[in-house]
Amino acid sequence: MRRLTHNLYLQVLIAVACGALLGHFHPSTGAAMRPLGEGFIRLVKMLIAPIVFVTVVSGIAKMGDLKKVGRVGLKGIIYFEVLTTIALAIGLIIANVLKPGAGMNVNPATLDTKAIANYAGASHHLSTAEFIMNMNWLDSLTKILFRIVAIVMRVAPIGAFGAMAFTIGQYGLKSLLPLGKLIACFYATSILFVILILGLVMKWAGLNLFKFIRYIREEIFIVLGTSSSESALPLMMHKMERLGCSKSVVGLVVPMGYSFNLDGTSIYLTLACLFIAQATNTHVTLPQQLEILAVLLLTSKGAAAVTGGGFITLAATLSAVGNIPVAGLALLLGIDRFMSEARAITNLIGNGVASVAVSKWEHELNLDRAVKVLNNVEVIEEEEYLEGHVDPHAAVPEEA
Repeated sequence: MRRLTHNLYLQVLIAVACGALLGHFHPSTGAAMRPLGEGFIRLVKMLIAPIVFVTVVSGIAKMGDLKKVGRVGLKGIIYFEVLTTIALAIGLIIANVLKPGAGMNVNPATLDTKAIANYAGASHHLSTAEFIMNMNWLDSLTKILFRIVAIVMRVAPIGAFGAMAFTIGQYGLKSLLPLGKLIACFYATSILFVILILGLVMKWAGLNLFKFIRYIREEIFIVLGTSSSESALPLMMHKMERLGCSKSVVGLVVPMGYSFNLDGTSIYLTLACLFIAQATNTHVTLPQQLEILAVLLLTSKGAAAVTGGGFITLAATLSAVGNIPVAGLALLLGIDRFMSEARAITNLIGNGVASVAVSKWEHELNLDRAVKVLNNVEVIEEEEYLEGHVDPHAAVPEEA
């Protein structure tokens, strides 16, 4: 019982399960829980802009010179481009091999496209710093903001409960069956990408991917409940600093990653494009697939890291390519919400790994500290619960 009251991720997991049960057995009541999930996300988003602002500005100021700012930013962009291109290519390959939309024989003219016009995706604009000055006061402000985040996260289970209850109540479990193959393909591809590609990056950095996933499991369960990787952004920045990544690198790379390093969204976009083509019997040649890949290299960078962002980007991509019917998006409306969890979790893990990779590239990853942290996750969680918020650079307990 004490462990349950101390661990937020267990509370979120239980809340997600309760929300799913409520949505399944009492759909109307479950659908009415939507304000709880949306309210929590809005509460977190209210804190994101000031947190990103102070961490980016503080990070730039502590780098000491603009050359380093430019170097870290360039390395981050290069890393993001390489990883998201791999993610897009993997989605394209899996769609060609498994053909999740084959056999549906859908006539685009018979699809109801009214819902597409009403589908709303959220986005946000983050403040950026354009000056360097004495920013000592920002450190104090950052600590205050993270203490507020720690308080807000206490209500994360309520938000997760409301979001999951609404999803199941609104769409139902049965709506997943006809399109289950696409969902299975997407989840399997995302898992494959995380284990193989991100696993290789972590191995290069000298760390274990599975221990890292265990380290951020609390954030993963929050994202699972809210379908938004944005909801875990403040906690992830703290966790990456606590791990041993450079504060200045984290302050630049993590916010950048939420716009430029959406690995899960990239996989979804190519997979969904070919799914719609297969489902509507639209033949797509190899040159046309390469054109889709080229377009997505640009449009995927505009996908917001919030629920619905990937869907809006997909609509823009289909409109730009032209040969795949945009009306086919109606096929995805019922299941897009169920795939958004995997998109957001993959994005979250990808941005955490990006912080490790760029810190390693900059020779600013405290590897000894990172290994100790990953081997003492439970001890650190106990410290943070008792102390509210621990200095990310405090001493790490020796491994038992």
